[in-house]
Amino acid sequence: MEQFGGGVSMKRLVLGIALVGLAIPTIGGNSKSEIVLSGKPHMEFACPANTPLRLHVRSGEILIVGTDDNKMTVDLAGKNVDKIQDVKGRFLLANNVAEFHLTGGPKNDIQIIIHVPRNSDLTARIVAGDVSVQDVEGNKDLELGAGQLTIGVNRPGDYGRVDMSVNAGEVDAFGDSKGGLFRSISKDAGGKYRLHAHVGTGQLSVR
Repeated sequence: MEQFGGGVSMKRLVLGIALVGLAIPTIGGNSKSEIVLSGKPHMEFACPANTPLRLHVRSGEILIVGTDDNKMTVDLAGKNVDKIQDVKGRFLLANNVAEFHLTGGPKNDIQIIIHVPRNSDLTARIVAGDVSVQDVEGNKDLELGAGQLTIGVNRPGDYGRVDMSVNAGEVDAFGDSKGGLFRSISKDAGGKYRLHAHVGTGQLSVR
């Protein structure tokens, strides 16, 4: 086998270069990490404040709350919490964006409590349920297929562009209320955050 001055073979040199490449696949700052947990009533993931956060959550009674912690936690409760063996939580942090998917579990009698960093741009896509979002400061992009979506807004003046709509049901926000088919409320003020919220069938409220 061909040798170099220090007695290192060509094969070893090529292998060493390949391993270095595997150790630094994120040159340029494009870091990536993924965690998958199954059957856990409590899940916890590091998530720095000001990280855009995208949630894709199964149906249920869901509470999303902002906290001062630099992490995201997910807790499951309710009558059927002992039947969560096939619940799967997948957390992905890539290119400074966090994404979380929660799937599986019993169809009924399950509560999902998600704590996120208070200062987060939050996107959420949920199939159905009773969903409440509280104490999250940042842009919001929230959509619920069917059910009730309640959004807590501590300082209405923080919001500039607002568009809220339902295909069928009622939308109640910022002193205005509309019910029926294809109803919407929108405003464009001077705040720094954007709020988009949509419910397919049900009720959409800002409190």
